[in-house]
Amino acid sequence: MKLDSVLLQEIESDLGINITFEKGRRIPVRNCWHFSTDGNTVDAVFEDDEDFRNGMNRVFLVVRNYRIVILAFCLMDTHIHFIIWGSYDDCNQFMHEYIRRTSMDITRKHGHSKKLENVPVHCQKIDNVFYLKVCICYVIKNPPVGGIAYNALDYPWSSAPLYFRRSGNWAAPNWTDGRHSIELGGNLKRTVLRTRDTSREMVEITDNEMVFPGAYVAYEIVESLFRTCKGFNYFMCITKEEDVETKDGRISRLSIPMQEMRQNKATVCLKLFGTKSTNKLSMPQRIKLAKVLKAQYHSSTKQILRLCGIRYEEGKDLI
Repeated sequence: MKLDSVLLQEIESDLGINITFEKGRRIPVRNCWHFSTDGNTVDAVFEDDEDFRNGMNRVFLVVRNYRIVILAFCLMDTHIHFIIWGSYDDCNQFMHEYIRRTSMDITRKHGHSKKLENVPVHCQKIDNVFYLKVCICYVIKNPPVGGIAYNALDYPWSSAPLYFRRSGNWAAPNWTDGRHSIELGGNLKRTVLRTRDTSREMVEITDNEMVFPGAYVAYEIVESLFRTCKGFNYFMCITKEEDVETKDGRISRLSIPMQEMRQNKATVCLKLFGTKSTNKLSMPQRIKLAKVLKAQYHSSTKQILRLCGIRYEEGKDLI
C-alpha cells in the first residue's frame, strides 16, 4: 500500500518504527485502535463466498473516505475485526460506515432488512507497540481459533496472507498470484465493487474479481513493526485469546467448526420450532435451543450462545 510521505512519517513516528530496538522497552502509541463487532448478535454476517468477496472489496471502497491506515483485519462469518491507525473519530466513522454498507448489501441480496442495525461495535485503545503486535496476531489467528479449517496465514478473508509472504512460492495464497492492473469505471465498478461511482481508476484485481488487499492494507508498516519474520512468528506463537479478551479471565475453546455447528443449529431449530432461523425466536425459545444443542453436541458454551443470538454474559449460567 502506498502512503503519502506526510502520513507515512506520522505513522512511523507514532509506532516507533524508526527508533532503535531495545529489548523490553515499551513504546507508547497514541492513535491505534482495535475495533470489532459483537459476534453474539447475529447468526451470520457473511453467508457465502460472494458475501466475503464483496466484504473485502467494501473495505477498499470505504477506507478511502478517511485519513486512516488499516494494519490488520479479519472478516469472520459472525463478526469483524479491524486494527486501525488514525484519529478515533475517523476510525470510528469508518467502522460504522463499513457496517452500514454491509447491512445494505445483506438486505439487497438476502432480504434481511436492517440485520446489522443494532450490532454493538467494540473499541479498544492500543496504547503501546507490544500490545499492538499482540492485537494484530490475535485478529489474524481468529479463524483457526474459531474452528475454521485454515492456517491463520492462508485464511482468504483477512489481511493475514499479506505479511512476510512471497508471491510465487507454494505457500502463497491464491490471490497473491494472477492479479492484474485494470482501469475500473462504469460497468466494471458496478459489477466488481458494487458501487455507482463512475470515476475511472487503476486497480489491481485478482482472478476472482477481488481488489488485491495489499492496495488498502499497510502490510509494509506491519512488517517494519515486527522487524523480522522471526519476530512476527514469535508473536504468532505467544499470543493467546485471553491476552485481548479478558472477560471472565478465560476464553472457551471450540471443538466443532462454526460452519458445522451452524448446520446443526438449523436442523435442531427446524425440528423444535418449524424454522431454520433464530431471528423470530423468543428468548425462552433461544434458551431451549441452546440447551438442546449443548446436550447433543460437544461444543463450547460460548459458541452455542453465539449461534443462538444470546449474549455470553447473560446466557452462560442458563444452559
